[in-house]
Amino acid sequence: MKVLVTGTAGFIGFYTALKLLKQGHTVVGLDSINDYYDVNLKYGRLQESGIKQSSIEYGLTVQSELHSGYSFIQLKLEDKPALDDLFEREQFDAVCNLAAQAGVRYSLENPSAYIDSNIVGFMNVLEACRHNGVNNLSYASSSSVYGLNEAMPFSTSHSVNHPVSLYAATKKSNELMAHTYAHLYGIRCTGLRFFTVYGPWGRPDMAPFIFTKAALNGDTIKVFNNGKMKRDFTYIDDIVEGVVRVIENPCKANGEWSGKQPDPSSSSAPYKIYNIGNSQPIELMTFIEAVENAAGVEIPKDFQPIQPGDVVATYADVSELEIDMGYRPSTPVTEGMKRTVDWYRSFYGMA
Repeated sequence: MKVLVTGTAGFIGFYTALKLLKQGHTVVGLDSINDYYDVNLKYGRLQESGIKQSSIEYGLTVQSELHSGYSFIQLKLEDKPALDDLFEREQFDAVCNLAAQAGVRYSLENPSAYIDSNIVGFMNVLEACRHNGVNNLSYASSSSVYGLNEAMPFSTSHSVNHPVSLYAATKKSNELMAHTYAHLYGIRCTGLRFFTVYGPWGRPDMAPFIFTKAALNGDTIKVFNNGKMKRDFTYIDDIVEGVVRVIENPCKANGEWSGKQPDPSSSSAPYKIYNIGNSQPIELMTFIEAVENAAGVEIPKDFQPIQPGDVVATYADVSELEIDMGYRPSTPVTEGMKRTVDWYRSFYGMA
């Protein structure tokens, strides 16, 4: 297939593009390369994909020097005319929308960025799919949609009507928007609720990266809610394996779905929601120990109260992913953090 992957200068998008290429697909990558976090990391990922920073110019397609089936374009999803032109020109078979304004805490400071990218941008993707005959759309949602829900493990059959951040609210909005387009236009739409993704080339605003940096630089880390938190930390390779299987096996309408007892995760339309997580949540302090063991040092800690917009625990029920895709994430945190620390030392030139 020819697949558009948005967010390919980002963490998950970078790996997804490479995995699709390995599977034999043709990939067009798209990213705005915004400065939410260090752009050098974003350009580094692109360089690893064969896209030179010096060749990137907004709105122009650049061919990878390492992969004949890969090209990249710097573009904002909010730029509807340019996005429409790209869809009309390329005629994609599938779209995987991983571009978004990320981050729970940043949504408290700059809410309009989330509306622009996550709502307006996603609307433009849906419209472009509709008008160019693309009927295979997968997109990033988030475990944050579970909000105040305390029933564990989080299941896609649970209600997600109580988000605690605007970021989470935009992700739930994406799911609702996708269902509308699945119902009205038959676009096969699959939403993926990611659970705390980590690994080499990870996001520097996420705890695994922050902890790794602190360990190797001798810095103190802030440990929120006094460490009494649990996260379903999921290694990047496990996430991307699930994403690519979803792209290659687009969802179908659920013939047994009933409006009298509506299942939130499926529909009479071609619409599906999956959790992608390790399904083995661990205590934050246990995860920090894994970082310390991988780095060979003890990290100084500053214990803090829980932050606005945070949730105490995440825990994914991934049984539907396992049943439908024959796949379940499995990388242990000890192994995942060893690879992450090794990458960090290499990328930043540390002994």
